[in-house]
Amino acid sequence: MFMSASRDPLFTPRFFLMCAFTFCVFVSAFQLFPVAPFRIRDLGGSTFAAGLFLAFLTYASAVFAPLTGSLADRWGRRRALVISGGALTLFSVTYGLLADYRVMLGLTLVHGLFWSAMLTASAAYMSGWLPPTRRAEGLGYWGLSSVLAVAVAPPLGFWLYRFGWGWMCLVMAGLNILMTLIAACLPPLSSAEAPRERQRLAIEWRILIVSFTLFLYAFGYGGVTSFAAMYADANGLTPKAIYLSVLAVTIIITRPFLGPLADRVGYLRVFVPCLGLIAVGLGLLAVGGTRPWQVASAIVFGTGFGTAYPVYAAYLLQRIEARKRGASFGALISAFDTGIGSGSLITGWIIEHAGYRLAFGLGAAVAAAAVPYFLVARRLLPPAHRVPAP
Repeated sequence: MFMSASRDPLFTPRFFLMCAFTFCVFVSAFQLFPVAPFRIRDLGGSTFAAGLFLAFLTYASAVFAPLTGSLADRWGRRRALVISGGALTLFSVTYGLLADYRVMLGLTLVHGLFWSAMLTASAAYMSGWLPPTRRAEGLGYWGLSSVLAVAVAPPLGFWLYRFGWGWMCLVMAGLNILMTLIAACLPPLSSAEAPRERQRLAIEWRILIVSFTLFLYAFGYGGVTSFAAMYADANGLTPKAIYLSVLAVTIIITRPFLGPLADRVGYLRVFVPCLGLIAVGLGLLAVGGTRPWQVASAIVFGTGFGTAYPVYAAYLLQRIEARKRGASFGALISAFDTGIGSGSLITGWIIEHAGYRLAFGLGAAVAAAAVPYFLVARRLLPPAHRVPAP
């Protein structure tokens, strides 16, 4: 198994094109996500209204992802990427022109539709041609392009915001145009990946049910991304972003090792321990918020969280038909995004009423429930050997 995996080509021109595409997508998006709440407050919105921006977009993406994934299967994944890129460019320009935060919040609901289309189509396109023996490794490396983008985008966004909201939106639009051009240059699809105009639109309910596992562990991630910096500030730590920085570094270091390991020894043998590490990492954060506890939590949580998604996706790809990859990733992303949005909102409410420790403790308990849930729910999926090769 290891020898065959080593001979399968992974780092091809198409792979690097998709990495460039994803990097542009996430640099553009993660300039907007942290800065938009400040823009809403500048326009007269409340702190609660500012927090609704990401919540609205995330929930809209979760609701529409099963449909947009199925549409990508029907119309073609490359075509869906080009259409999504054009739409995101239009949203970037429109955000720059709006002077009413209520209209801005309403626009995020439509934005979420095209954001989900981009996520589902890119995942389906990328996974469709990765070597079956190196899928976890390939998805893991590809995911690093978004991790690196998330690391550099927020500081860039806040720096541009100093020169004006319009300048930041203009840079976002430029990145989205570049993203669209890259999508248009992607190589033609194979027969297994080609669109099927007569294919019936359908939600992959079995995938959605099993992918509730991702909701359970993403719940804590939503709380961490929103409130880890505030937790550090409450404990007098500097820099405030220490948790997210250590988390990003941990993912970058561990993914190149754990992804290939999963391809060799089996996805279940890596995925289930990753779920356990996520729960333990959140538990460490609940125990204490000092620097040692935050760093230890970020390392443990990052090791599990950074590998869980690509390994789960690779496990899933063994059990779904090639023509349904878009719909299947739509169900997966729907569960994942719903977990992030719910975790952010509920964690914030608990922090306000009962403090950080109880809030992160709840995240740890919810993540721990992912292990037994997955082991039971995975029985809904067909065995790997029954799925025809793409």
